[in-house]
Amino acid sequence: MPHPLPAARVPALLAAAAALACTAGLLPAAAAPPPPAAQTAGDYYQAVAGKSGPALRSALHALISEQSTLSYRQVWDALKTTDEDPADPASVVLLYTGRSQSKNTHGGGADEWNREHVWAKSHGGFGTATGPGTDLHHLRPTDASVNSTRGNKDFDNGGTPVGEAPGNRTDADSFEPRDAVKGDVARMIFYMAVRYDGGDGHPDLELNEQVSNGSVPLHGRLSVLKQWHQQDPPDAFEERRNQLIHDRYQHNRNPFIDHPEWVTALW
Repeated sequence: MPHPLPAARVPALLAAAAALACTAGLLPAAAAPPPPAAQTAGDYYQAVAGKSGPALRSALHALISEQSTLSYRQVWDALKTTDEDPADPASVVLLYTGRSQSKNTHGGGADEWNREHVWAKSHGGFGTATGPGTDLHHLRPTDASVNSTRGNKDFDNGGTPVGEAPGNRTDADSFEPRDAVKGDVARMIFYMAVRYDGGDGHPDLELNEQVSNGSVPLHGRLSVLKQWHQQDPPDAFEERRNQLIHDRYQHNRNPFIDHPEWVTALW
């Protein structure tokens, strides 16, 4: 006469039998757990809640420094996603001209688009090194010749019109972007000044009231950038771009898009 199985072993044996049945295709496999919900901007900033002044800046630096990085070559494909024209998925929107242009027409030739370092890469000498040289939060597609016209100039009001980019102006030591992206430019510069503070082997980037900053890790003009930030608040394109960089590429955010009020809190 067979001995009855101890009650404690029954659940384990049933689980094993079910697993064998699934392997053999006799029973449907259990559904995989759902992926975690996308992190919202509110969730992202929990660690900085209630802080102000230097403590806020320090906390934001620590938060946005937790990121993934790209190579300079990978930036080409990333920009095709982050700066895609909402009205034409085959094109990107160029920063200074506002022109919608085929994603495939990138390079250094006339009327091609290339990778503009909004914080001029010579201001600190980081070039195209992984980190500040490849950070999508300040890299944008621009017309190659307009990019050359901007060069490494600081940002300020005034100058003569840029023929190929209506609404933009330039002089010997500064560049003024068109009104629709003045705030975008300012917030990218603010991000760089908080993200890169010299503590991780990269230059300590800071803002000042000067133009002609040359190769030092400074960018101006702060008072004008603050005006542009107020004049041109974040729009849907900029907010979508910030979310894409967080979700797909670097997994960090530009806090001055999500919280415009932090600009006056820090500067």
